[in-house]
Amino acid sequence: MASLIISAEGHLLIFVDNKASANGFLMAAVIFGILSFVCCPACYKLSTERIVLEENKGSNAKLGHTIKGLLKNKPLISILGASLIFMISTMLIGSVNVFLFKDYFTNTAALSIVGIIQTVAVFIAIPLVKPLVNKFGKKETTSIGMLLAAAVYILLFFLPNISTTQYIALSAIGMFGYAFFNTMIWAFVTDVIDYHEFLTGLREDGTVYSFYSFARKVGQAIAGGIGGFAITAIGYNSAREVQTGGTLEGIYTLATIVPGAIYLLIFFILVFLYPLTKQRMKQLTIDLIEQRKLQK
Repeated sequence: MASLIISAEGHLLIFVDNKASANGFLMAAVIFGILSFVCCPACYKLSTERIVLEENKGSNAKLGHTIKGLLKNKPLISILGASLIFMISTMLIGSVNVFLFKDYFTNTAALSIVGIIQTVAVFIAIPLVKPLVNKFGKKETTSIGMLLAAAVYILLFFLPNISTTQYIALSAIGMFGYAFFNTMIWAFVTDVIDYHEFLTGLREDGTVYSFYSFARKVGQAIAGGIGGFAITAIGYNSAREVQTGGTLEGIYTLATIVPGAIYLLIFFILVFLYPLTKQRMKQLTIDLIEQRKLQK
C-alpha cells in the first residue's frame, strides 16, 4: 500500500506541466520523511515476539567455519548475484522511466499509472505464488517469470514507435513476470539457510540472513547512482528543452533492452547456477532430518 501511494502520488507532487518542480521535490521529501519517522517506531512498538527459542548449550560456532560454509554455499552465491543484478535493473528502470516519460513520451502523468500498475501486478502475483510453487517449485516458477519479463522488454526495444498507452500495457506484462522474483526472493533465502545447515552441520539462520541482507545493502548503495551515470553517458543535457534524437533513442534503449538483457541473465543464473530445484529441496529436507538425528 505504501508503494502504491508513493508511486501514484509522488510524481504528481514533483512534476508540474511536465517539468520538475523544486518545491514539489521538497514537499515530497518532507511528506515521505514524516511518514518514515512515524512508521519506523510504530513497526517496533507494535511488534510482538511470540517465538521463544531454546537456549543453545552446544559449542559456539567459529567464524572461520561459518565464512567457509558461506563461500561454499553455491545456492547462496547464485541467488545473491541474481538479487543484486535485479536491484540494479530496478534502480535503473526507476531512474530512466522519469526521463522516458518526461522527454521521450512527454507525459509525466503516465508515471503515476506505471507506479499503480507495478503495484497491482504484485498484488495479482501474490495469490498465484503458493499454488505455482507447490506444483512447480520456487526456482521453476521464478525462472519462467523472469523469462517472460525479459521477452517483453526485449520486444519493446523493437517497437520504438508505439504510443504511451501501448508501452504501458506491454510493460505491465513484464512487471507481472518479474513480480514473482520480487515476491519470492526472501523465500529463496530460507532454502539457502537449509543448504548451509546441510553443508556445515550448523543451523545459522541469523548469520546467513545477515550476510545476504548486508550484501544487498552494499549492492544497493553501489547501484544507487547507476541511473544517473547511464543518463549522462547517453548525452542527456538538462539545460535543453528538447533532447537530441540520439539521446531520446538512448533513453528508450536504457528503458527496454538493458532491463531485458538483465532479466535474461537472471533467468540463466536461476536455470544453470541455482541448484535447488523442487526435487532437490524435497531430498534436502530428508537429508537434514537424518543429519539432525545423527547429531543428537
